[in-house]
Amino acid sequence: MLNEAILPNPAPRPFEPLTVRIPLAMQLTGLGRSKLYELIKAGEIKAVKVGASTLITLASLRELVERSGVQGK
Repeated sequence: MLNEAILPNPAPRPFEPLTVRIPLAMQLTGLGRSKLYELIKAGEIKAVKVGASTLITLASLRELVERSGVQGK
């Protein structure tokens, strides 16, 4: 308790989701819905089904961009 009074609260860390739905993956990558599903089927990006929702891992989208050699400005 004493430390809480002396030390300031640490800065909040930015929130980053583990997965995104197809529409957001489309916005993030600039790829179309059909292409994303093709990449999922080919194993190029990782996705999980939760009920009717398809969730794509953000890490696999980053890896796809890195493998493709696309550089950000």
